[in-house]
Amino acid sequence: MAIQLYDSLERRLKPITPSQPDGVIRFYNCGPTVYAPAHIGNFRTFVVNDVIRRLLELEFGPDKVKHVRNLTDVDDKTIRRAREESRPLADVTQQWTVKFHADCAALNCLPPHVEPTATGYIREQVDMIDVLMRKGNAYRAADGSVYFKVSSFEDYGRLSRVKERELQVGSALAGKVTAADADEKEDVSDFALWKAHKPDDGANAWDSPWGRGRPGWHIECSAMSKALLGETIDLHTGGVDLLFPHHENEIAQSQCCNGTTFARHWYHSEHLLVDGKKMSKSLGNLYTLDDLVAKGFSPMALRYALLMGHPRKQLNFMLDSLHAAESAMTTLHSFWQSIPDNVGRADDCDSVFAALHDDLNTPGALGALFTIVKRGPTNISKTAFEKALYALGLKPTAPHTPKVEIPAAITALAEKRWAAKQAKDFAAADALRQELAAAGWSMLDSKTDYKLEPLKK
Repeated sequence: MAIQLYDSLERRLKPITPSQPDGVIRFYNCGPTVYAPAHIGNFRTFVVNDVIRRLLELEFGPDKVKHVRNLTDVDDKTIRRAREESRPLADVTQQWTVKFHADCAALNCLPPHVEPTATGYIREQVDMIDVLMRKGNAYRAADGSVYFKVSSFEDYGRLSRVKERELQVGSALAGKVTAADADEKEDVSDFALWKAHKPDDGANAWDSPWGRGRPGWHIECSAMSKALLGETIDLHTGGVDLLFPHHENEIAQSQCCNGTTFARHWYHSEHLLVDGKKMSKSLGNLYTLDDLVAKGFSPMALRYALLMGHPRKQLNFMLDSLHAAESAMTTLHSFWQSIPDNVGRADDCDSVFAALHDDLNTPGALGALFTIVKRGPTNISKTAFEKALYALGLKPTAPHTPKVEIPAAITALAEKRWAAKQAKDFAAADALRQELAAAGWSMLDSKTDYKLEPLKK
């Protein structure tokens, strides 16, 4: 069964196929902006992309997939962070790139084959803008910035189904009062390809035919995918939040520049909600991987939880779902350990792959996995089970022992009891032990130290 994914552009399921004679699947997905830690909503998209990558390699062979994921290391956010911290831009972006890689590794995400940076492909971006200028798809504003002329691309809005009225099309040059006046754009729907240098940019500027400045956000993906994968790629993925305007703009600038189809297949994963609400710092429901690890959960439990919902449907994340995920991972590990060698059939996990090949139905795949578990370890081969786990990126590691958060009052009570015992005031020590037990804690002594454990209910 071929891998079929929903195509956001054509609004239908389509098989993933290579377009070039070499048979290589050219796969691009938008990476993070490296100015802060990625949150679990970001990682839902990256985990989904990782499962796609694994499936493609299992289907076509590891040497028949070329996966490119970019890093945005220059934009308004990264420059603002560097300015606020009085540090060079490269220092800030390197710090958060290292953190992103560590989180990806903890979540068992395969690294991309190539991971280009926006600052590493300035020349390619300038070259694309130059072509768009010469073709009449872009224009230079009075301040030296360069904008893409949306009206020059007839198919603009086809991916996102954005209507013309929603683009607020109106000519600033004709005297219409809009935000375009301040931005010196001809039309409010036009978007920046090159931003002229401003004092707040500091040293973060490069030379171009239009003066010193820096690239706009959208052009980087078009330039890097062209340089590394060619003018037409087979699969472009990302979160649904990127569908408009980022991916819409990528199509417009790439196809106007290259004169050919930019991406043959578009796949978007949906938003992650937390306790039924959009994540935000103000609501206190924005989690990073570190936040969850500090609460005692394992990265593998988070990966499992992020796969519990269909990628094209909103997933409501709750801490309770992590408890369920930890329990599921413990079950999978125990089952994997109990499978005897040299038993089962080669196609034992076909149901798992059937679900994944059918529009990346990850909850269906997890359900199929547990149906196999219920049948018992003598009905499956270890190789087949490990292949299914690999496709989902789930490591059958030892069960995670959750970190126990000890209240400050309990720690203080334990310290008081330890001091009483050291002073040989055994009556006081016994009384304090009973107080700890009443609060739900046991205190285990050694010669030099003690350990607190919650009493089992």
